[in-house]
Amino acid sequence: MLRNRKKPSSYGVELVRNLDTFPKLVCNSDDYVERSRIGGAVSLVTYIVIIWIVISETNIYFDSYLNFKFMPDTDYNAKLNLNLDMTIAMPCFSIGADILDSTSQNLLMFGNLEEEDTWFELSPEQESHLRDVRQLNTYLREEFHAIHHLLWKSGHSFLYPGMPKRSVSPKEATDGCRIFGSLELNKVAGNLHVTAGKSMPIPQGHVHISAFVGQSAYNFSHRIHHLSFGDPSAGIIHPLDGDEKITDQNMALYQYFIEVVPTDVQTFLSKTKTYQYSVKEHMRVIDHDKGSHGVAGIFFKYDTSALKVVVTQSHEPLLQFLIRLSSTLAGIFVTAGNHFLYSL
Repeated sequence: MLRNRKKPSSYGVELVRNLDTFPKLVCNSDDYVERSRIGGAVSLVTYIVIIWIVISETNIYFDSYLNFKFMPDTDYNAKLNLNLDMTIAMPCFSIGADILDSTSQNLLMFGNLEEEDTWFELSPEQESHLRDVRQLNTYLREEFHAIHHLLWKSGHSFLYPGMPKRSVSPKEATDGCRIFGSLELNKVAGNLHVTAGKSMPIPQGHVHISAFVGQSAYNFSHRIHHLSFGDPSAGIIHPLDGDEKITDQNMALYQYFIEVVPTDVQTFLSKTKTYQYSVKEHMRVIDHDKGSHGVAGIFFKYDTSALKVVVTQSHEPLLQFLIRLSSTLAGIFVTAGNHFLYSL
C-alpha cells in the first residue's frame, strides 16, 4: 500500500515558527536562538503592517497639495477681460448696455457687446438647462471647501455649454434681448449697466436716450448665463452663472457689487493668470415720491483688489519622504520586537 505522503499537521506551525524575526536567546544551548510560533505570528503581522504603510506613504508622496498665499498685485497696466452673456426681458431697440470706469472711458474704448433679439420665456429644454446650471453652480459654491483641491489639480474649468437652441420658435414676436461678448477693461473700478434707451457718448461721459420707451414698458427681469473675468482656468467658479431675477415692478433697480481678485494659478498642468470674484447683490424699486431715487436698470459695479492670490501645486521632497518612511518603519519594527520580548 502507498504511504500517505501528506505533510504532518505541524508543518504549518513550523512554517510560522521559521518566520520569527524576534528569536529568543537561549544561553544553555548549542543553538543560541529559539524560534517560536508567537514570534512568527508577530513577525507576520509586522510585515503586513509595514507593507501597508509603504503603499500608503508612497501614494501620499505622489499626491500633491496646493498652496494659497496673498501678495500685492503690482501689474497695474494689465488689462481685465470681462465676459458676459445675459438676457433681459426687453427688446434690444429699447435698452442699451454701457460701461464707465474711473478713467472716464466709455464702452467704445473697451470693445463691443453684441445684441440679439430673442424670446425671454424659455423652452422646456432651455429651462431644464438653466436649472441644471444653477443647481450645479450653487452646489459648487456651497461645497467649494470640499472639492476645490480636486478642481485646481484636475485642470478642469467649469465652462457651461451654451443655451440649447429652440426646437420650435414661438409665434409671438421677440420680447427679449440677449447681450453677449467680451470687453477689455482697465484694472480700475467701473460700472457696467443696462438701462432703457441707447447710449450716446458725451465729453464728460454718456447719456441714455429713452424718449421712445415709456416707463410702463420697463421690465428688467433678467438671466445671467455667464459672467466672468479673465481667461478660463481650473478651479475658478463664477458665482453669477445661472442667476435669474424675475420682477413685476417696472422700475426695479438691480445692483451687483463685485470684488475682482487677480489669481495666478501654477499647477503641474498649466500656468494661468486669471481672475475670480465675489459678489453682493441688492434690488430696490425706484419711487421718487418715497425717496427711493435712481435709475431703473441692471448695474454691475466692480472693483479690483489690491492683493492677488497665488495658487501653486507641489508635493513633498523626495529626501523628506525617505526619511519619514525609514523612521516610521524602524519604529514599527523596534516596537514589535520589544513587545514580543517583554511578553516572553
